[in-house]
Amino acid sequence: MFLSIEELVQLTGRKLKAKQISALRSMGVPFFVNALGQPVVARVAVEGRPQVSGERVPRATWQPRVVAG
Repeated sequence: MFLSIEELVQLTGRKLKAKQISALRSMGVPFFVNALGQPVVARVAVEGRPQVSGERVPRATWQPRVVAG
């Protein structure tokens, strides 16, 4: 369900919590910080599988009015 600490280190290339958080933000990976101050990443965020509950609806891409017709 969530990445392990070892997987998080491998993904971010960082061992310190603050550096992991910074790396996740710069990569655009969704995460939250738990009560211990550790970043928590859902496995579906990096594996690319659709979320079962609360699935996000993809946004429509912008097109200029000339093309949209």
